[in-house]
Amino acid sequence: MSLLARRRFLQNGLELGGALLLGACSGSSSGPSPSPSNGAPDNPTPSDCPDQFAGGQQLGVAAFVGESERPLEQAFNSGLDGRLYTDLSKLGPTNLVTPSEAFYVRTRYPDLLVPESPWRISVLGLPGSSVDLLLDDLLPMAVDQGQQLMECSGNTRTASFGLLSSAEWAGIGLLDAIDRFEIPAGATRLLVSGFDQYSQPSERSTAGASWIFSFEELARSGAFLATGLNGAPLPADHGAPVRLVVPGWYGCTCIKWVNELRFVGEDEPATSQMREFASRTHQSGTPDLARDYLPAEIDLAAMPVRVEKWLVSGAIHYRVVGVQWGGAARTDQLEIRFGQDPWQPICMTNVSQAPWALWEHPWRPAAPGVYAITLRAADPSIRTRRLDTGYYLREVAIDQI
Repeated sequence: MSLLARRRFLQNGLELGGALLLGACSGSSSGPSPSPSNGAPDNPTPSDCPDQFAGGQQLGVAAFVGESERPLEQAFNSGLDGRLYTDLSKLGPTNLVTPSEAFYVRTRYPDLLVPESPWRISVLGLPGSSVDLLLDDLLPMAVDQGQQLMECSGNTRTASFGLLSSAEWAGIGLLDAIDRFEIPAGATRLLVSGFDQYSQPSERSTAGASWIFSFEELARSGAFLATGLNGAPLPADHGAPVRLVVPGWYGCTCIKWVNELRFVGEDEPATSQMREFASRTHQSGTPDLARDYLPAEIDLAAMPVRVEKWLVSGAIHYRVVGVQWGGAARTDQLEIRFGQDPWQPICMTNVSQAPWALWEHPWRPAAPGVYAITLRAADPSIRTRRLDTGYYLREVAIDQI
């Protein structure tokens, strides 16, 4: 079967699956979620949560504690240990696209990489000898890919959860790029590799950037070869001149400096990168074969990004501003918890279909101190593997009430 025919078959299957899903969900409901213990309404609306900050004055922002000691949005270290953390506290209704210079970095430009001109991507696994794809030949196929979010699977409190960004991308659909090739007999997957060699070894990571995808995974995710970021050519630290972006998947699958594509079969071993990131991408153990890896998809997640301190009518109030991302869509059924207090429905939630969306919640702490803030989705049908473990817990220091 040609790649074009295979792709049409997969697309038809995805469309049918979507239709069946819509048919199953329309007009049906799992029923209202139980009311939380504090008696708040199940699905608060703006009228349920009036603006408590109207006419008030913002005095500042309460600090999160126990997080990164590195300055945010400043690159540090080099090679595999190079990082830049996005400052999520800057997010706002008109500021949901991360500037290129603030987009997170996990691995900086390899010092041993001398870019070829033109850039070549070797295509292996075809009958006969390998074939080179010239990036210059692909560039006319580049189109706007919209706003896409990316999160490092190692995004933690020690990075102030700043390995998370969303920006406007441009590029070439990966399946479009290889559509000219006949799928070799026995090939069921595509291995994508990128340049990953450095003069100095890493203290924490293993060199060898590559991931293996089924053709269905590439079709379903809309994977593309990115050549532009926020209306400009791809920056060096973000994989210039070309990187893979797999919408909805963790960043470890989004290979930078792509220089090789290989058609492989069902018995292809997992790559070193797949094994290294197995636990962070929700795998069951560390499978030996690529076919046994689950899609490295980002589940619905949410966390606070800013806790504002306000003076309203002579009293101190706090407004918790946060973000939700991941999963198939945003939800209006987030709940928040402060320390061991009862869960409360989030009052104001933006459920747009953008890659991430803001929410906010008024808060009156009982006393000064350090408070843990956690979130969950009240809808049990939503998969939230990291939220379920309290992964995105943040602690904030309150000095005045």
